[in-house]
Amino acid sequence: MSFSIDTNVLLYGSDRSSPFAARATEFLVECASGQDLFYLAWPTIMGYLRIATHHAIFAAPLSPEEAMQNVQALLVLPHVRTLGEGEGFWDVYRDVARAFPVRGNVVSDVHLAALLRQHGVRTLYTNDADFKRFGFLTVVNPFDPSTPARAIRQAE
Repeated sequence: MSFSIDTNVLLYGSDRSSPFAARATEFLVECASGQDLFYLAWPTIMGYLRIATHHAIFAAPLSPEEAMQNVQALLVLPHVRTLGEGEGFWDVYRDVARAFPVRGNVVSDVHLAALLRQHGVRTLYTNDADFKRFGFLTVVNPFDPSTPARAIRQAE
């Protein structure tokens, strides 16, 4: 099995003031210690670096070095892979974008969804319900208290 995570999961894990901080950290430790293929899309990583270090967005911004160390800690794991646009990505993006008007913040959601589709990754962990509009994804919110941790792992 394989899965990916959205930027918000990484951000909550780095934001001690977030009500989701403890669960995000616990969840990321589970992901890091698992054996299933864990895909990190480059837009997810770059979004994390942008927001986690931004004074006006992130409550207690990390230094660029801290944020990059957090990413590096995941990238060195043997079961973590990065996802980027492959040949034919534009066609996949356009196909995913056909279902609804794509503008503003939705552009980055479609970008991530199209990357996952292009690489055959079907499970996305996120707190963003907007991803449920992509019928080819199984979207699981690891922060939903009604979703037990055991069910989260089974979604993979």
